[in-house]
Amino acid sequence: MTEIKGIIAAMQTAMNEDGSINEKEMRKQINRQIDAGVDAVFCLGTNGEFYIMNEQEKLDVMQIFVDEVAGRVPVYAGTGCISTKDTIALSEKAKNIGVDVLSVITPYFAAINQNELYEHYAALSDAVDLPIVMYNIPARTGTSLAPITVGKLARNCKNIIGVKDSSGNFNNILQYIDETKDTSFSVLSGNDALILWTLLAGGKGGITAIANILPTVMVSIYQNYLKGDMEAAKKAQSSIAPIRECFKYGNPNSIVKCATNLIGQPVGECRKPFGMVSEEAKKSIMEVINTYYSEYIGK
Repeated sequence: MTEIKGIIAAMQTAMNEDGSINEKEMRKQINRQIDAGVDAVFCLGTNGEFYIMNEQEKLDVMQIFVDEVAGRVPVYAGTGCISTKDTIALSEKAKNIGVDVLSVITPYFAAINQNELYEHYAALSDAVDLPIVMYNIPARTGTSLAPITVGKLARNCKNIIGVKDSSGNFNNILQYIDETKDTSFSVLSGNDALILWTLLAGGKGGITAIANILPTVMVSIYQNYLKGDMEAAKKAQSSIAPIRECFKYGNPNSIVKCATNLIGQPVGECRKPFGMVSEEAKKSIMEVINTYYSEYIGK
């Protein structure tokens, strides 16, 4: 079973001007991430705009990733849907394509309790024999995976082997680690600012959006941690603060995609109605890039 660890690039879906999938650019971006040394690539997450794609497009994106990666690193794919039935169906198709790991967001929109969440993930685990990483992002879904629920799933479902926490609440990460400490379960930070601290607390790494802009910086956090060079790891971790400050200008995945374009990586805009970043914001983002990250442009 794939080991869940390290720097996993939460990759954007490259798009053409008309909003269609830009396969050529997507393949280029996959290789850019692998060349930078990421431990895995992840398609169809929040930054991959899964929420605005139909099923066939999702399958096409997965196929592109599996084909281009060609076994060099694990491929994670977001397959979470609102219903358990649809989540299982999409996850089975992902397995047939050759995806290595499923990332499964909690059901969203309608209120859901912890027993329902447990049954949802347990049913998926029973139905699809692939490693499963649960995805907790309550600000977007209105639902939060409780630490006790994560612990029960980690112990009772052999292929539920990780969780990505994007709550931004470090205490939640600590509780996930504590609830799963008697297992081989992996806790990952979905907040780029908390990756090193998650590692130091016993977590296994992070799924990172900033890798779309600064892949070598994000990789260096983990690599320096492995080498025991904490000063270098802390320096790399703190270095992303200025670009994260730019999230104040809008939806974070819109800002990340805008910044990726501004550094000369033409991944296109987010699908409408999302991704409308003002010219003033673009100018400010570019000033941050030129001030703090010019040495990394093109890497």
